[in-house]
Amino acid sequence: MSGGANFKERTVQNVLLQFFKDDRTKVNAEALNLVTELLNIFVSEAVLRTINEAKKDHQDQIPLDYFEKILPQLLLDF
Repeated sequence: MSGGANFKERTVQNVLLQFFKDDRTKVNAEALNLVTELLNIFVSEAVLRTINEAKKDHQDQIPLDYFEKILPQLLLDF
């Protein structure tokens, strides 16, 4: 993915493993690839929507308020 978020699969795997109750639980390569791609798309979309929201108000900087404003719809869309 160019120009957007770019999480490493190893990082995503480590995060996922933190939430598994059973230490024997594993993530196969295909699932890891899909979750990584979903996170990349989700974060890229969040950034894009936040920037667009700030542009509507002619802002040069983007305070956290703009992210908070787009978050409910973003979560519904995903």
